[in-house]
Amino acid sequence: MASVNKVILVGNCGRDPEIRYLPSGQPVASVSIATSSRRKDRNTGETVEDTQWHRVTFYDRLAEIAGEYLKKGRPVYVEGRLKYGKYTGQDGIERNTVDIIATELQLLGSREGMGGAAEDGAIAPRTATPAAARSSAPAASRAAPAATPAAATGFEDMDDDIPF
Repeated sequence: MASVNKVILVGNCGRDPEIRYLPSGQPVASVSIATSSRRKDRNTGETVEDTQWHRVTFYDRLAEIAGEYLKKGRPVYVEGRLKYGKYTGQDGIERNTVDIIATELQLLGSREGMGGAAEDGAIAPRTATPAAARSSAPAASRAAPAATPAAATGFEDMDDDIPF
């Protein structure tokens, strides 16, 4: 039987990323992302906001991109997988952890402080995936492709006469 371990978060960075390097030289970036939901309290009728904090870890080129472009308060889209762990604190108490190992990153919001804006004022999302991160240019600096005419389907030369 197949299984799926996938997480999608859309939230705001709670702090600037912390970059460190493993002994192998592999970069690792850690960041906290806040997600919020709103509901009405049944007793008082007031709107209550519930904020959850998520620890997200980026590896390799994605870690470098996160370290360069993510900043505290910046809206972000992250895809990844859950990783559970345990550790014993200094007080001797065993604690459980839940981390998200990121596989995809998309910067959201304006390009303020990012070196310019789109020509018509529209904001083009910027995406980084492991495959895109392996290319020579950083994924966060690649522009979205321009609109192209209708793609060729391979059926342009066929007659309109359908044989059935």
